[in-house]
Amino acid sequence: MTINKAYIRLLLWLSLAAISGGLALFSGLYLYLSPKLPAVETLRQVKLQTPLRVYSSDGVLIGEFGEKRRTPIAYEEAPEPFVQAILAAEDDRFYSHHGVDIKGLLRAASQLLQSGHIQTGGSTITMQVARNFFLTRKQTFTRKFNEILLALQIERELSKEEILELYMNKIYLGNRAYGIQAAAQAYYGKNINELNLAQLAMIAGLPKAPSAYNPIANPSRAMIRRNWILGRMLELEYIDNLTYQEALKEPVTASYHGSGLGLDAPYIAEMARKKTVDLFGEAAYTDGYQVYTTVSSELQSSAQQAVIKGLLTYDNRHGYRGPETSLPIIDAPTASAEFEATNTIDEQAQAEATEATVFSTEQLEAWQTALKSMPTYASLRAAVVTMAQGQELQVMTAYGQLINIDWNNGPSNAKPYISENRVGRAPKATEDFLSAGDVVRISEKSPDNWQLAQIPSAQAALVALNPDDGGIQALVGGLDFRQSHFNRATQAERQPGSNFKPFIYTAALENGLTPATVINDAPIVFDDASLESTWRPENASGKFFGPTRLRQALFKSRNLVSIRVLRTIGTGNAITGMSRFGFNEETLPHDLSLALGSHGVPPLQIATAYAVFANGGYQVEPYLIDQITDAEGQTLYQALPLTVCRECENQESDLATADNDTTIEQPELSAEQELQSLIDQEDSFVEAAPEPGIEEEPLSSDLETSEPLQPQRPIAPKVLDAKVAYIIDNMLRDVIKKGTGRRAQVLGRSDLAGKTGTTNGPKDAWFSGYNGHMVATTWLGFDQNLPLGRGEYGGSAALPIWIDFMRTALDGIPETVREQPDGLITVRIDPETGLRARPDNPDAIFEIFRTENAPTLEDDNSDTPAVYTEEESLPDELF
Repeated sequence: MTINKAYIRLLLWLSLAAISGGLALFSGLYLYLSPKLPAVETLRQVKLQTPLRVYSSDGVLIGEFGEKRRTPIAYEEAPEPFVQAILAAEDDRFYSHHGVDIKGLLRAASQLLQSGHIQTGGSTITMQVARNFFLTRKQTFTRKFNEILLALQIERELSKEEILELYMNKIYLGNRAYGIQAAAQAYYGKNINELNLAQLAMIAGLPKAPSAYNPIANPSRAMIRRNWILGRMLELEYIDNLTYQEALKEPVTASYHGSGLGLDAPYIAEMARKKTVDLFGEAAYTDGYQVYTTVSSELQSSAQQAVIKGLLTYDNRHGYRGPETSLPIIDAPTASAEFEATNTIDEQAQAEATEATVFSTEQLEAWQTALKSMPTYASLRAAVVTMAQGQELQVMTAYGQLINIDWNNGPSNAKPYISENRVGRAPKATEDFLSAGDVVRISEKSPDNWQLAQIPSAQAALVALNPDDGGIQALVGGLDFRQSHFNRATQAERQPGSNFKPFIYTAALENGLTPATVINDAPIVFDDASLESTWRPENASGKFFGPTRLRQALFKSRNLVSIRVLRTIGTGNAITGMSRFGFNEETLPHDLSLALGSHGVPPLQIATAYAVFANGGYQVEPYLIDQITDAEGQTLYQALPLTVCRECENQESDLATADNDTTIEQPELSAEQELQSLIDQEDSFVEAAPEPGIEEEPLSSDLETSEPLQPQRPIAPKVLDAKVAYIIDNMLRDVIKKGTGRRAQVLGRSDLAGKTGTTNGPKDAWFSGYNGHMVATTWLGFDQNLPLGRGEYGGSAALPIWIDFMRTALDGIPETVREQPDGLITVRIDPETGLRARPDNPDAIFEIFRTENAPTLEDDNSDTPAVYTEEESLPDELF
C-alpha cells in the first residue's frame, strides 16, 4: 500500500513536471516568437491579389490580366451549403474552438509518432488563414507554433465570419483560380451561388490537394473526395438522406471555362491594359483595378464579325490555296463498313460512318495530338482529312469529332489560287485537291452544319468613334489577336489613297473654289529632275472625262482633278491647318502626291479626321478608357475628353473671312480655348488621394468647397467653318447616293456620307463613312504590302465591312438632319459649265454656295466656262 502511494506520488510529480515543462517551453516559445509575429489587424486591410479586368461601357468583361484569377466575395454572398461543405471537409469544430483544435493536434501528433513523418497538420481553418496570409508552407515545428499563436490572435480580433471570408477568397483551387468565386467560373462557368450541392462539394474538396482532386484532370478521384464530403455533411446533419442520395447521382460536369469573358475583344483589352500599366505600374495586375472603356459590347461584337466576314469574302474570291500542311500517315488504311471503335473518336460519328477508310487507333491519336497544337483563328478550326472521295469529304477535329462536309459547303467552289488575278477551274471531286492526312480549316455555318474554309492571307481593320467626343465605340486590329498582336487600327501606317481627298477638297472650298468649279480631267505628265521617270498619274479606270465639276470629281474619285485642285490652291495652303483633323503637318508630303493620299496613316487617325465632318466642324480626340476604379470601386482615373457642345455660347469659330481669291486664315483660339488646349484631355484624374506614381494636381484654395469637385469636360474647339462643313458633308453624301460608295444605299438611309479609297496596285482598300451618330473607317490589305488583285477597290473590299458594321450600329437610330447654317445659298447652275444657268436651261441643276462664292449675274453673259487649264505654272514640287 505504501509502495503504491509512493508510485502514485511519483507519477503525479512527473506529470506536474511534464506539464510545467510544457508550459515553460510554450511560454518560452511565446516570448521568443510573439514579438516577431505580424499584426493581425493587417488582415482587415489586406489586399488580395486580384487581376486587372477590362469592361465594355455596358459592363461586359472583355479582358483579364494577372497571374491569379480571383474575384473576392463577401461572406454573405457565399451559399450556406458551401460553407457547410467547407466545414465538413476542413474543420467541423470551427464554431466551437478558439483557433486551435486540441483534438486535431493530438491526432496529428499521434500519426507523427506512429509513422515517423507528418501526415496531417491538424490545422483549423483559422490556422490555415494564418499560414496563407503570414507564413510559408514549409513543414517545421517553428512554423507550426507561429501558426498556433497567430490563430489564437486572429480569433481574438476577428469574427468567425470574417475568418471564413478571408479563407474562401484566399485559398488556391487549381487552374489559376484563387478563391471560390474564381473556381466556380473556372470549373463551371457560373457564379458560386448558381452551383448545385454536388458542384459546391466538388469545389470544397479542392483545398486539400488542388491537383490530386481536380475534377478536370482527375475526375474519378475528385468524385471520391466529393462523395466523402457529402457523407460528412449527412453525418453532421447539414443535409438529409434524400438530398445526399440525389447529390451522389450527379455526374462530374466540370470543364475548363477559360477566363469567363463575356466578349473576347483582345485588341481593345490590350490597349486598355497598356494604358493602365503606364498609369499605375505593375500594381495594375494585382490590385483589382477595373477599367471601363467607351466600347459597346454589341458594336464590338458586330465589328469583329464584320471584319472576319469581309476577309473571308475577299479570300474566297481569290481561290483556294490548298491544305495548310499534311500530317504523316503511320500505316496504310483499310476499307471497312464501319470505323474501328476507339476511346478517342466521337461514337455518334462512328455509328453514322459507312464504307469509310479506317485508320488505326494509333494513327488517329497521333493526328489528334498534332491538331491540338494548332490554334483556332476567328472560329476557323483545324481538322485533318480522313476521307476525300468523289463528292464526299470527311474530317476529324482535335478531339476526335468526325464531320462530313457537304459538297456544296466549300469543296465544290474550291477553285485553286493561281495569282491575285487568276483562279483555276472548280474541282470535280474532293480527291482533286485534298487527300487523307491534309490539314484544312472548317467553320460552323449553323449547328452541325460545317463548311470548308481557310485562314485569309490578307488582313483588315475597323475603328468606330462617337463623333461628339471621340470615344471609341468599336475597334478591330486584325483577323485574330492570337494570330498577330499587331494592331492595324492604331499601328499600321498605310496609304489612304482617295480616302484623303475630302481634306484636300475642304481646303479648296476654304480657298475660294466651289462644288461647281470646273476642272479639266485630262492627261497630265510631270517631268522632274528628282524623279527616276516621268510621272503620269491616271484615274482608276484609265479613262479621262474632260471638264468636271468639283462635286462630280469627289464622288467619282477623279485623281487628275484632285491633283489639279491641289496645284491650284498650293500644297502649302492645303497642308496648313491639317492638324485640326489630327494629321501631323510635318509628316505630310509637300508635293502633289498629297492629293492621292501617298502618305501613311493608321485607320484610327483617318476616323478621327472624318469625325470633324460628322460633327459639323469640331475637333475631337480619340480615347478608349472612360474610368478606372480600384477594388473598392473608388475612382482612380476619369477621362475628360473634348466634347462638342452646340448649345454653348461663343462656340462659333473666329475663322477669318477672306476675298474669293485669297486664302482663308486658320482660326485663332480664344483665351478660354487656348487654356483648354493645354489640358491633358485623357489623363485627367478624379481622386480622393493621390495614388503611388501618379501626380495629383493641386487645387487652388479658392476652389475648395464642401462639395466634391465634379470634373468638367472641356469643350471641343470649332475648327471648320460651319458653311464649309455643311458643303463638304453634302458632297460626301453624293459619294453614297451616286458615287463609289453607292453600295451603302442597301442600308436604306439618306444621312450617310463617306469616301472610298484605293491605292496603286491596288494594295490598300479603304472606306470611311459617317452620320451624326457614328463615324467608322475600314481598311483591307496585306501586311506585306502585296497587291489585292484586279478589280479590288475600296468599294468592293472595304465598304462591305463598313456596311455590315453600320447595319448594327445604326439599327433603331433615327436619321440625322443637319441644319443648314446661315450664309449659304442654293443656285441653279449649268452642269456643263458650273455657271449660273439661264432660266430657259432644261438641264439646270441646283448647287450650294457660300454667299460670297455664288455665281453672279455677270457670269450669265460669259460664254467661256470657268475651266482651270494647264497653262498655269506649277507652284510646288511634284514629289
